[in-house]
Amino acid sequence: MRKNMFFLLMLLGTFVQAQVGGWNPEMEKDAKEALESMIESNAKLQIFKDKAYGYAVFPKVTKAGVGIGGAAGRGLVYKGGEILGSSKLKQGSIGLQLGGQQYSEVIFFEDQEAFDNFRNGNLKFDAQASAVALKEGASIDAAYNGGVAVFTKTKGGLMYEASIGGQHFTFDPIQ
Repeated sequence: MRKNMFFLLMLLGTFVQAQVGGWNPEMEKDAKEALESMIESNAKLQIFKDKAYGYAVFPKVTKAGVGIGGAAGRGLVYKGGEILGSSKLKQGSIGLQLGGQQYSEVIFFEDQEAFDNFRNGNLKFDAQASAVALKEGASIDAAYNGGVAVFTKTKGGLMYEASIGGQHFTFDPIQ
């Protein structure tokens, strides 16, 4: 069991380094494609995008766990359709979990206060926060919670999970 956990953590470390280590010139293209794919899965997301004060797109978040889990990804932060900077997402969890997966995540900010909380590093999601998992053709009934609305779309992998954890974000403005 320890050998499997060590292997899984090493594998996650490799993915995390590939995701957050250095600038990725394809990030803008990847973020645009991820958001378009999510909107294609559910057209209601276009309304969130159009009305949001700003939003963050994480085109690829890699998640793995065996009892203890983690996830990481890198994304771009937008306001008025313009890129303001980049962001890193980190997640930790503990509980019944086994497997690994990759997914895209978008966070819409309802107002300036929620957007500023994100940019200042004050936005953290705890065990009570929930993301709406997008499935092809499924309807969504989502609303802002604490000024944010979070949507995810699985890209691949398989994760069995009954755990608690939280997400933390950093923001780096464009210089």
